[in-house]
Amino acid sequence: MINKKAVLKATIPYTIPVLTGYLCLGIAYGILMDRMGFPLFWTLLASLFIYAGSMQFVTISLLAAGFDPIGTFLMTLMVNARHIFYGISMLKKYQGIGILKPYLILALTDETFSIVCSEEPPEGINRTWFYFFITLLNHLYWVTGSLLGGILGSIITINTKGLDFALTALFVVIFVNQWKSTTNHLPALIGVLSAITCRLIFGSNDFIIPSMVTILILVTVLKKPIIRGKKKN
Repeated sequence: MINKKAVLKATIPYTIPVLTGYLCLGIAYGILMDRMGFPLFWTLLASLFIYAGSMQFVTISLLAAGFDPIGTFLMTLMVNARHIFYGISMLKKYQGIGILKPYLILALTDETFSIVCSEEPPEGINRTWFYFFITLLNHLYWVTGSLLGGILGSIITINTKGLDFALTALFVVIFVNQWKSTTNHLPALIGVLSAITCRLIFGSNDFIIPSMVTILILVTVLKKPIIRGKKKN
């Protein structure tokens, strides 16, 4: 019998950095949704079922612009194309997960991906439920932050200019934390240099997919030195 309470207790510390980020980011999103005239119900639905921070911020303007399914599909593909590569890299991790797998796939965000990839369950903790609770807690943090933002947005009046930068700030904090937590910086350097190079070549609107392809190729080619670096840590 799996002690789920023990698994949950062991999982919480891994998600605390995401909690702080998601509450701030979710509040920013909720406030922006309220400023655009969307009721709290729509904020809740978006955070539950879209659950993609960057895409949700983009969705605010898409909803305001009117019905455009083809444009929305293409925009979503561009913004969240990186999840294709996330999914490929998680095939082995999520092998044999069972009935929880569909939810783990649905709720795989950048931050959850970062934790699941870099952390292993403590001794005696079930792997499947460890991944599930990391994913669920992060999801709940985002929903909670969004709802708080929607409520605050209807109560207080503030200048919302620059609130959408909260997403960029969160990515920077996660990157710095990952950099400081390991001595093997090769994966991080691959990501940064690939993104900068593709940004210069393809421009700001079209560099995401080429960056992901470049990163996937380089990580595959340099797999052995990356693994050796992790083992040394």
